[in-house]
Amino acid sequence: MPAPQTDATPAQPAGRPLPPETLRGSYRPITEVGTPVLYRRCAKVTEFGQELAQLIDDMFFTMHVAQGVGLAANQIGVDLQCFVYDCPGEDGQRHIGHICNPVMDIQPPAEPAAGKEGCLSVPGAGLHELPRAARTVVRGQDKDGNAITLEGQGLLARCFQHETDHLNGTLYIDHLTPAQSSRALQEMAANRQAVSAQREARARTLRD
Repeated sequence: MPAPQTDATPAQPAGRPLPPETLRGSYRPITEVGTPVLYRRCAKVTEFGQELAQLIDDMFFTMHVAQGVGLAANQIGVDLQCFVYDCPGEDGQRHIGHICNPVMDIQPPAEPAAGKEGCLSVPGAGLHELPRAARTVVRGQDKDGNAITLEGQGLLARCFQHETDHLNGTLYIDHLTPAQSSRALQEMAANRQAVSAQREARARTLRD
């Protein structure tokens, strides 16, 4: 999921350090809308070890290359129930982490909160209005197989919902009106090549 203001806004303010996971990772191209792995429920994570840890590091690096606040495994073509995030919460604090096999609980109040949303797999599209639950709890496992619980409000709750949707085969444009979805795809067609070039350049910069 892109950062909240525009697709060009970094996940963290300038001067804030990248998390150590990012510095251990490598860039993997992001799958785009239309790729089959984005449209099916991902396989459950059953193997916890170095391969999974490296995947998570690569996801962090790729998320920061794309200037996002969240990224799901199938967005880099990996059919596994795992997502990473580096996202501000309603408390203004920076929240960084990952979760495998997430199960989402929507918390009261159940009324959806207004907000705009985009997707790193729809490169170049602007942000579009999409109501989401204001509070969420996500239960799952960490990279070592330990049970964890994540709580989110505001943008962090939106991020958790967006990434969990990805792992269940749903993109944000599937929640939009037909007119909104069509406009997002038109924006992607016009801008995706420029976004791809920016990501490649940023990957080199972060690695340096």
